[in-house]
Amino acid sequence: MPTSTPIGAALRPTPRIVMLMALTSCFALSQAYRTVAALMAPQLQTEFAATPQALGAFAGAFHFAFGAMQIFVGIGIDLHGIRRTVLTAFPLAVAGSLMAAYAHRFEWLVLGQALIGIGCAPAFLVCTVFVARQYPTERFAAISGLVLGLGGIGMLATGSPFAWLINAMSWRAGFGVLAVCSVAAWAAVWWWVAEPTQAIPSSVEKESMGTAMRRFGALLTVPHTAGLMALAAVSYASFITVRGLWLGPLLIARHGFSLVQVGHVAFAISLMAMVGPPLFGRIDPGPKTRRRWLVGGTLACATLLGSMASNLGATSDVALSTLFGLLSGYMVLQYADVRAAYPASMTGRALSLLTMAMFLGVAAMQWFTGWVASCALVLGLDPFVATLAAIAGLLVAGAVAFMALPAPPTSAGGS
Repeated sequence: MPTSTPIGAALRPTPRIVMLMALTSCFALSQAYRTVAALMAPQLQTEFAATPQALGAFAGAFHFAFGAMQIFVGIGIDLHGIRRTVLTAFPLAVAGSLMAAYAHRFEWLVLGQALIGIGCAPAFLVCTVFVARQYPTERFAAISGLVLGLGGIGMLATGSPFAWLINAMSWRAGFGVLAVCSVAAWAAVWWWVAEPTQAIPSSVEKESMGTAMRRFGALLTVPHTAGLMALAAVSYASFITVRGLWLGPLLIARHGFSLVQVGHVAFAISLMAMVGPPLFGRIDPGPKTRRRWLVGGTLACATLLGSMASNLGATSDVALSTLFGLLSGYMVLQYADVRAAYPASMTGRALSLLTMAMFLGVAAMQWFTGWVASCALVLGLDPFVATLAAIAGLLVAGAVAFMALPAPPTSAGGS
């Protein structure tokens, strides 16, 4: 693995905000990779004769690989540190992007997506762990919200700019550009990020992999873990499934939008998604009422998607999806909720478990909605009505499970 002290840090101290921004650049690329499918979908349907279910598998491959790796990422961060973990994994995102760019069979395209997911797996977790270790607890939600907002630059790129690029050249050019940007982000981490002092306690450093896995598994035996993970599995998944997969096909098929027009809408949604996390992070109500905010935000998002399913017109769909992008920022409160629900010694693994639930949820929801859309077509129904209604229903189910399952004890920071 790369050495723990970069050349730049050896020559001069690196401010923590500079290190955080370098790490956030990888997260921004991760955001771009996970949302570009919405703009590529029309060309992929034409070139590979891809069905809605196949598109769901294509988009979901990234998230399944990303989510499945979170256990190992969490352990890797605890055992080897933030810097080594991200520098070791991120080159796979470059390799996967190049594989996808040159794929001439759909199976190779899906495999490229999976490699990208593995490479990007540490991208956000290293940021949250860095914030948890380097900033006071009371600033965790605000700083995490800032990271989520800045990471949204990646989603902005997969709005209008990528729509123009793909329309002028091809979806392959999109993957090529992302590969080049990923190399630059890796170089930024290599040059500027140093492992924070005392980031890896000696007691953790001596753990074997088996011990680390058992301690990670112990999180699953904590009573309040189930409710936290049930909500995590549907909340972020709803946003990425809409913005990152179905937005393009919906606006093109339902309202006759061009790809560039879809890019403009995606840009607006992404801009709102950048504003939302810092906004909700700053108004974090604290542990006493945070869970009620999480339930309220989830049900509000379900209501917006239910309204979109009703097909009230192009203007309504654009307005509702943009508002959905802003409201989705409430999800940053989940990280603060989990941060407060476990002792400090379990923070890294608890956050990695949360991230794993989120991204496995994305993979499952994208595959499931692809299946729903395919079934709707067979039955002669509107696939987008069925898809949006299914996502709204899953959000309601997640909110109900979150309320019904055991909550963290007040002493741990829950309500």
